[in-house]
Amino acid sequence: MGRQSISFTDPNDEWLRAQVESKEYSSKSELVNDLIRQARNQQQRIDYIRMKLEKAEQSGFTNDSQADILKQAKS
Repeated sequence: MGRQSISFTDPNDEWLRAQVESKEYSSKSELVNDLIRQARNQQQRIDYIRMKLEKAEQSGFTNDSQADILKQAKS
């Protein structure tokens, strides 16, 4: 596991300390790793949605009615 030294602003350090003191996390390191995991998961979801949107945009537009599109989706 890599070891880093990072600095936090006072408000962020106070928040981190409060989370550890409330027993939500056992250490600041555990909390920061959890925040990074959450950010990575969120980025993966954003990337997936972006890919789907780009694919949809590249597929073109349709003049089909809403009912026709629904019928096609159900078939």
